[in-house]
Amino acid sequence: MIHIEIPEADITITQRQQVRTADEPVIKDIYGFIDFHQIPRDKGGIFMFYNEAGELLFVGKARKLRQRIKRHFEDQVSPMKHYRKEVYRIDVCIVESPMEREIYETYIINEYQAKYNIDKVFFK
Repeated sequence: MIHIEIPEADITITQRQQVRTADEPVIKDIYGFIDFHQIPRDKGGIFMFYNEAGELLFVGKARKLRQRIKRHFEDQVSPMKHYRKEVYRIDVCIVESPMEREIYETYIINEYQAKYNIDKVFFK
């Protein structure tokens, strides 16, 4: 039996409102998220979308995390396009190896039964 340890989240962002100081610019939110700047642009890894109850909604991988995660909230081809409003928390794990990203993504989707993943699903 293969034992896979899921890495701890390096970054976690949640929906929140901006509390502005007098000289701070307004940050436009995307579905309630204003902290995308915390996610690295040039790093690869896996990401997990959760709802407010902590239920895993979707797992994905990317060579460039910030771009890919934002795309799930902006484009019309994302498998999450009908469920964006459910996402409350995003966990990001930096994983540079493409092979490791693939393994983690497939394992997490099936071990934790991500609700909206349609590819790589073996548990249904």
